[in-house]
Amino acid sequence: MVVLYGLAVVLIVLAIYIAATFIFAYALSHGKVPDKMPLWNPQLFLWVTVSTLAVIVIGTLYKIHALSEGGRIVAELFGAVPVEPGTKDADERRLLNVVEEISLASGTRVPNVYVLEDEQSINAFAAGYTAADAVICVSQGCLDKLNRDELQGVIAHEFSHISNGDMRLNIRLIGVLNGILIIAFIGYGLIRIVFGGRRGVSVSRGGKKGGGGAILLVILAAGLALMAIGYIGVFFGRLIKSAVSRQREFLADASAVQFTRNPEGIGGALLKILKLDVGSRIVNSHAEEASHLFFANGLRGSWFSLMATHPPLEERIRQIDPSLFTKPLAKVEKAVGREGVAPGLDETRAAAAFAGSRPAGGSFAMQPGHVVSQVGAPHAGHLDYAAGLIASLPIGLTPMLRAAEGAQGVVYALLLSDAEEMRRTQLGYLAGHADARVHAAAQAAMPLIEHIGPAVRIPIVDMVLPTLRQMTAEKYEEFRTNVFYLASADMEINLFEYTLMRILTRNLDSLFRGFKRPLVQYSDVKNVTDQCVIVLSTLARFGNTGESEAVQAFKNGMESLISGSQAAILSEAQSSLEALDKALDALALASAPLKKRIINACAACVAADGQVTIEEGELLRAVADSLDCPMPPFVHPAAVAA
Repeated sequence: MVVLYGLAVVLIVLAIYIAATFIFAYALSHGKVPDKMPLWNPQLFLWVTVSTLAVIVIGTLYKIHALSEGGRIVAELFGAVPVEPGTKDADERRLLNVVEEISLASGTRVPNVYVLEDEQSINAFAAGYTAADAVICVSQGCLDKLNRDELQGVIAHEFSHISNGDMRLNIRLIGVLNGILIIAFIGYGLIRIVFGGRRGVSVSRGGKKGGGGAILLVILAAGLALMAIGYIGVFFGRLIKSAVSRQREFLADASAVQFTRNPEGIGGALLKILKLDVGSRIVNSHAEEASHLFFANGLRGSWFSLMATHPPLEERIRQIDPSLFTKPLAKVEKAVGREGVAPGLDETRAAAAFAGSRPAGGSFAMQPGHVVSQVGAPHAGHLDYAAGLIASLPIGLTPMLRAAEGAQGVVYALLLSDAEEMRRTQLGYLAGHADARVHAAAQAAMPLIEHIGPAVRIPIVDMVLPTLRQMTAEKYEEFRTNVFYLASADMEINLFEYTLMRILTRNLDSLFRGFKRPLVQYSDVKNVTDQCVIVLSTLARFGNTGESEAVQAFKNGMESLISGSQAAILSEAQSSLEALDKALDALALASAPLKKRIINACAACVAADGQVTIEEGELLRAVADSLDCPMPPFVHPAAVAA
């Protein structure tokens, strides 16, 4: 890809130099074709090279900056409309429910969802740099033409792009390739100068400005030349995008089948794109620069197969299940059940699956290697778990998660103490520092929260994130202050409170306090050993009551990270959650292979005693989330195997 990009730049520079040589020679000959044209002009070549490289660099940096806020900007680029969390539209409610299920099952924070209302074709994309700023966007055709299973297959495909890092690579490609595509845009702009303004027309007719016509002819020639040259960028841009996305699409298809346990879901969606007239073409003018993001080919057609950003539909369907070609197109079921759960989904079975996924006694055995292998690769058992979790929520609680005041109230209710006196103090504080409707929502949520188990509390926090993202910056600061007060009101932060605050600040601070995307700074474990010692010491201390057990857990983790390590466990004072917070911020700057080693060491530490509690599991998942490595929820091994 680097070679292709470099070749594109070289050819663009040479083409512009040749065009500039001819245009200047033509101008110096007073509008006549020159008898002799110099082929080599060092000064002109230097000027063209520097100018072209400057334009490419500026175009790249501009687009990268424009997309720096993540997936929301890409969705808005296409004119997509956000789906409100509390929408009453049945199709949108079904879409949000599918996204929630897959988010909870994969361990990815629930993203905001957008719809391309002007696109009647069947297509979708995921965009963003991290899971915290990711969005899922689907065309109107997805809502109108796909049934729930097919929609689930498409969304699972897009979540694979999030988990496997494709989404981050794809959005970076938009910025990098804009530099070589911008040459064509400049040429188009020059042509508009000639034909688009009254001044240009009057000068072209001659008038009092004698040289006006010749100048416009030069501008027109330069514009046409740049547009033609710009197609070099388009050609190589498509080659680079196809090199990136074709194999990743096969991987995402396979991941969707593994995840949903239903080849007819994603396969049926691809079959409808193949057979229905609506196809997958995107009519938006930005389709070219972001063609590699889509679920299926969004362009009218490629010059030849090498230029296609996606594999042929027939090949994708054949790799999923060849028998799909002989099956009729599935019908679309418009009716939905409670909160968007389709009537075809057996809620009783889902709830039973969720109950069976919970470990007896609040803990279960865990193999560290098994934990790491599931990062970015959830299974159907996780999806059953997520569907059952949603179905098991109290009926009155679910609507609160979709409303602005209700979502804040639910978070506050999760932080209220079990001690009567402390709870009164916390509610008294909220009465004076929170909106009256939010305070009332917290009180209404209290009895509902009391009936849910500890395994459901963190997933509820994930589910309210899209609603909380609708707040204003001022409201968020108020909400953030109140959350920190409620968590620390008893002068002690427990594991649940820490995990909740970590999730909220990590996923909302970047939106409301300015986006700061971490860049890789560490690839060698020696550079982050101190931070790893803090993380493993904290996990060992919080997961074990005895000193010897904590020391052994720490040693297990360090041995997994650095063979033969002689590092000693930190004291309880040094193993604070505050120190853990700072260490995780530093480890977020590690490379992907190093992050994998760190998570493996954390899993070895937590599983040192052969058992992991719900609280330990959620803390481990919070650590993985901090490292941009979505970890599926911990469910009973038998449920995953089934």
